[in-house]
Amino acid sequence: MNWDAMVVDTRFSGLDWVIVVGYVLAVVGIGIYIRRYATNVAAFLVAGRGLKTFLAVATMIGTELGLVTVMYSAQKGFSGGFAAFHIALAAAIVTLMVGVTGFIVVPLRRLNVMTIPEFYEQRFGRGVRILGGLILAMSGILNMGMFLKAGSLFVMGITGLTQSSHLNIIMTVLLVLVLVYTTLGGMVSVVVLDYIQFVILTFGLLAASVLSIQRLGWHNIVDTITQLKGRAGFDPFDSEGFGVSYVVWMFFLGLVSCAVWQTAVIRACSADSTRTVKKLYMWSSIGFLMRFLLPYFLGISAFVYVAQHPDLKALFLPEAGKADSQVTLLAMPVFLGQILPVGLIGIICAGMLAAFMSTHDSYLLCWSAVLTQDVVAPCFKRELSSRARMLLTRVFILCIGAYVLIWGLWYPLGQDLWDYMAISGAIYFTGAFALLACGLYWRRASRAGAYGALVCGFLAVLGLTPVQNRLGFVLNPLKLWLGFTKDIPSESVTEKMVLVARDVPAEAVAGQTVLVYDTIGSEIVGLTVIVLAALAMVVGSLVFPDRRAANWKES
Repeated sequence: MNWDAMVVDTRFSGLDWVIVVGYVLAVVGIGIYIRRYATNVAAFLVAGRGLKTFLAVATMIGTELGLVTVMYSAQKGFSGGFAAFHIALAAAIVTLMVGVTGFIVVPLRRLNVMTIPEFYEQRFGRGVRILGGLILAMSGILNMGMFLKAGSLFVMGITGLTQSSHLNIIMTVLLVLVLVYTTLGGMVSVVVLDYIQFVILTFGLLAASVLSIQRLGWHNIVDTITQLKGRAGFDPFDSEGFGVSYVVWMFFLGLVSCAVWQTAVIRACSADSTRTVKKLYMWSSIGFLMRFLLPYFLGISAFVYVAQHPDLKALFLPEAGKADSQVTLLAMPVFLGQILPVGLIGIICAGMLAAFMSTHDSYLLCWSAVLTQDVVAPCFKRELSSRARMLLTRVFILCIGAYVLIWGLWYPLGQDLWDYMAISGAIYFTGAFALLACGLYWRRASRAGAYGALVCGFLAVLGLTPVQNRLGFVLNPLKLWLGFTKDIPSESVTEKMVLVARDVPAEAVAGQTVLVYDTIGSEIVGLTVIVLAALAMVVGSLVFPDRRAANWKES
């Protein structure tokens, strides 16, 4: 998109810049100071497995409540209205159930693993660990590819720095800050800073929500959503909105985000006991609920505000077609920049940057640790020293940081950020869920089944909109067979839609009804791959049993 043509007003002032810069410098200073406690690889990766319940809950929520979470949640609230709240409810229910039952996470903590692929080796062998670790790292790094851009878009929207050169500068500065203290301090630095940032961000989100209600009025918010979105703005099962399949997909993602996703599981592995693990998840269920609800409400408020301001409405809610997904990401920060008073904008912006840093540091550390522990180290006959592992992990952190910068500038999002993250993560977690669930609770799960489940996960990449557009010559017949088509009068079809669907100019179909190929929803792709991965695990295990499976002690 043409950033240089975008001009937005904001109340962001010099005082706000002082607050933000001062906070960021203080956080980096603390991170550098804490480096003295990262003395070995266990301290660097899992904080010496010494987290107590309260600190573990704070760092769990602090990591999962990142700025990217606020951005993609606000975007979902902007596009889906109050119906988006079902995602928060699903996350809370599933996390609570994991806490009560200890499903997956307690057996992993009992096995004293630092990463999920480490369990793969114990259960299925070194080859599965290396492949699983590589897929986990690839999926995770792809998943966080838009984090840096989302954070930079927030800064652009709330400060009014909307030139294309500003985007490049902001992305670079934010990345350097995170790399400095994550590379030096490891998990000890991450845990302490997550605690600080959790407090600041909670205050910021609550304050912004209260001011949104005061500025817009609760009845006005509800009435506007009713008028412009109708039933789909409140009912997640409505076919014009999310739909049943999407709700089912969200419940599975709730399970994944707390019990299968490595950045959350590493918190369980850092806990001092299995009892603490259960408490961690039971209390975190409240945080998983609120981390979605508050940003969703800010997105809903931004939608109402935009709808009532003609200049903003032309930008974010154009009459012809839909706004670009990267544009709608800007709606919430632009809204906050125009309604919050001077000083408070700086505090909330500092809190949001705290959220950005708390997520980035954890993800950088997580994926670099997986590459070191589960891909590189197992390839050596002699065990790597703790010092070598820490050095290698830091090198991977820098490499991943460079990738995130390049990918964020290059990749055309093409869909809501939340859906991009869900489907990119599915490349890993669709297979990983089969390996964890079957590997921990089914004695007959075998190495062959594990390989099959992991390979099936690659099919999830078909849920990315740019991939579907690139593979249209293959996917269009499938979409036609599955019914993913729309008969639309040509006068309502934009030239872009026609070119994507049939590669013909709009004037060539004037006065006709055009069959436009719709994208296959990411939830359909994700649910399908889950089933395929589970079948691959079961069938592979039954057809190709192995001795290791027979000797495994069930959890």
